[in-house]
Amino acid sequence: MLKAEKLTKSFGGNKAVNEVDFHIRKGEITAIIGPNGAGKTTFFNLISGFHQPTSGRLLLEGVDVTKKPSYRMAKMGVARTFQTTKLFAEATVIDNLIVGHRLRTKSGLMGAVIQSKRYKRDESACIEKALQVLDFVGASDLAYRPVASISQEAQKRVAIALALATNPKLVLLDEPAAGINADETSGLADLIKKMKQAGLTVCIIEHKMQMIMNLADRIMVLNQGTKIAEGTPAEISQNETVIEAYLGGAHHAQAH
Repeated sequence: MLKAEKLTKSFGGNKAVNEVDFHIRKGEITAIIGPNGAGKTTFFNLISGFHQPTSGRLLLEGVDVTKKPSYRMAKMGVARTFQTTKLFAEATVIDNLIVGHRLRTKSGLMGAVIQSKRYKRDESACIEKALQVLDFVGASDLAYRPVASISQEAQKRVAIALALATNPKLVLLDEPAAGINADETSGLADLIKKMKQAGLTVCIIEHKMQMIMNLADRIMVLNQGTKIAEGTPAEISQNETVIEAYLGGAHHAQAH
């Protein structure tokens, strides 16, 4: 579905991402792991159009999208969440989600001002989509609550619902389990499995290794901007380079 060829991003003299080859297969959950400062979020910014690469190429379903900005990538079916939840805190949950589906509607500002038929149709479609994705993420009861009044874990679910409201093919999740407890992490992992079962392709950055080992079909490991390993969870957990760079003794303790 998505293929990166020698993707590189330099900030001044520093190569945050260095000639990374990577691919995401349709219908799979692919994970990107690595220590802090490894270049994971920069890599996400490149494949979602938030940053343009310094060099290299990016293909989405065979189409060259190297220079496409993020809003174009979103229209082409790439949605993402952020480490810190980017929601309108004072607005209700449903109003946040309506914004997501606006990407797929046609009426403009003038239609809103004069309340045209097309605008009203679009508004109904957005509300219907918002309720549908809220139900999917298990947060229907929060629809009319202000975002500021719901828990951190609920905000994570709403952020995923917002990504789903754009009708994506590929969902990029940036540390979705950061700052939530073990039970909530397990619930979130179930939601990500449900996304895969619904036919979505998912790529996830995450530090919670147990969650990733149980969830991912394939894992890429970055260290200091360079890909040091790629493979199945079983292969990655046995890879000496990875263990040395990142997993350390804690992972062995988990594995046994």
